[in-house]
This record gives sequence, C-alpha cells and structure tokens, in this order.
Amino acid sequence: MKKLSPRARVLSGAAAAALVGTAVFGAVSATASPAAQQAAPVRADVHDKDLTRSTHLSVDAATRAAQATLDAAEKEGQKVTVAVVDRNGNTVVTLRGDGAGPQSYDSAVRKAFTAVSWNAPTSELVKRLQQAPNLKDIPGTLFLPGGAPVTVHGAPVAGIGVAGAPSGDLDEKFAQAGVAALGR
Repeated sequence: MKKLSPRARVLSGAAAAALVGTAVFGAVSATASPAAQQAAPVRADVHDKDLTRSTHLSVDAATRAAQATLDAAEKEGQKVTVAVVDRNGNTVVTLRGDGAGPQSYDSAVRKAFTAVSWNAPTSELVKRLQQAPNLKDIPGTLFLPGGAPVTVHGAPVAGIGVAGAPSGDLDEKFAQAGVAALGR
C-alpha cells in the first residue's frame, strides 16, 4: 500500500470529518419535528394603563417641513442641509441642498436631535452651556444654533436641524421656517 503525504492525509481527514458531520446533521434535522423547532408564543393581555403612546410627524409632514426649510435657505442664496428627526431622535428626512458642504449633513442631524431632546432651540441651549459645560459631551448632540423643536401642545414631536449657512442664526431662521410650514 502506498504511503500518503502529510498534505494528502490532512485533506482526507478533513473530507471524512465533513462527511460524518453532514450525515449527523441530516439525521438530526430529519428527526426534528416542526413543533419542536418553534416554541409556542407566550400570550398576555397588557392593560392600557401599562402602555404609553407618543405622537410623531408623518413622513409627508416631515418632508413638507424639510422642503420649506430648504426653500427658505435657497431664497437667500444659502447652501444648506436640512434634517428632520422624530421624537426619538431618529432621522425621518434629510435634504442636502445643491452645493451644501459635506460637514453639513451630520451637523444638521445632530442639531435636530439636540433640539428635540431638550425641546428648545439650539441657540437657547448654547446659553445653557455656561452653567453646565458637560452638556456638550452627550453623544449625538451639537450645541450650535440651527436646531428647532416641533411641538404639539408643548410636547416635542420632532426636531429640525439646519447646517451650512455662514452663521448659526441663519441656520436657525431656516429651521423655524420649516416649523412654521407645519402650522399652515
């Protein structure tokens, strides 16, 4: 009988192990019943008192607000990015205007997140940094003017952030135009 090289022995052993593994897997799979693979769902009726509800802008409303914001900026010759986030800070719509800088995308999202998180325009939040400078260390926030909350009965439901204009005051002016468009 011919002696196999070390390489041939390793390959033969690997092939044999794969064959045995496939046979074992097939046998186990063939004997498993569908009921055993899926656990029965646990059912519980939750009482209304144990639930919360929140209000969010629809995608259509968020898009309308973002477009109104972008239109306001374009009327003044500004190249900006607009972001609208929901109550939880998740981005719903982002519009990047023609010629807006690459940094403006992230800045707009973070300004919108900051505005909805504190239910205040980001220009007001900048002032709060004097008393609490660690606020700026909270992940995802950006304490620069340009973010505006959208509220219903005083509660935040969304945030609009704008970035790219030469000043934060202009960014915030455009964000407020988006908020105003929702009230029409």
